[in-house]
Amino acid sequence: MKDYQRFSEIQKFRQWWLWFVFAGIKGLMGFFIVTQVLFGEPFGDSVVDNAALLIGFLFMLILSLLFFIMKLETRISDYGIAVRFYPLQLKFRNYRWEDLAEVYLREYSPIAEYGGWGIRYSFVGKGKALNVSGRMGLQLVFKDGRRLLIGTSKPEDIMQVLSVMGR
Repeated sequence: MKDYQRFSEIQKFRQWWLWFVFAGIKGLMGFFIVTQVLFGEPFGDSVVDNAALLIGFLFMLILSLLFFIMKLETRISDYGIAVRFYPLQLKFRNYRWEDLAEVYLREYSPIAEYGGWGIRYSFVGKGKALNVSGRMGLQLVFKDGRRLLIGTSKPEDIMQVLSVMGR
């Protein structure tokens, strides 16, 4: 049987507030570096080592780059559902239809149910979540009781694909 792909989605961290926070922190750190390293004027009463300032700034640059390239990829096919959170997961994780007891769309609260966005684990026994933004997700319930929520920005498209597939 050929594995026919019926749905594909790529989501990225593009929330304005996230980039505003990153820019603010890097801007503040850049100001500290210019003031202290270039002009030799210690910033504040407790002087931070120049190397620590530079390492902190480099860390923020790398973290910003990581968030920029990070993406949640979801595919639905005749075989099942495949998902990965690149670059944290290099290979797709495949979930076969025959291993799933239920698959449905639901609204959820990223902070209340999972503590935020990314690769998250529920505080209230709802399993694992992979999400980037929004409040809609594809809930997978496995036959062994495990649960996985995959965030989506295209719930109508997923609903249509699942309906056509009879899922």
